[in-house]
Amino acid sequence: MSTVIVEIHVPLSPAPNLPDGACPCPWIDQVEEFLVDVEDEGDVEVFDDGEQFEDAYVFFVTGAGEEELLAVASRVALLPGVPAGAFAVVSHDDAEEFGMGRRVALPSAGPA
Repeated sequence: MSTVIVEIHVPLSPAPNLPDGACPCPWIDQVEEFLVDVEDEGDVEVFDDGEQFEDAYVFFVTGAGEEELLAVASRVALLPGVPAGAFAVVSHDDAEEFGMGRRVALPSAGPA
């Protein structure tokens, strides 16, 4: 039986008003830290390292039911600085590619 994975796709939009030489997407580290904290609480597992896929950065969570994983994805989308337009894809561990599952809109805190 396959394991449910939720892919969290966040648009690769650079943060506004960054100083010269600053990381253009500081929210990536923020999301990774948030997911480590959630994983440490024992609620979900980070399935794999996040990575760039097309025009988004994708994070992966598993280890809980679909509803719980989507709740974590929603919390990611609402983190300060995370660009608007994030969405989740409900998939499984034996999927051949990213983004091949059911797409789910996530809440948005508005323009980041």
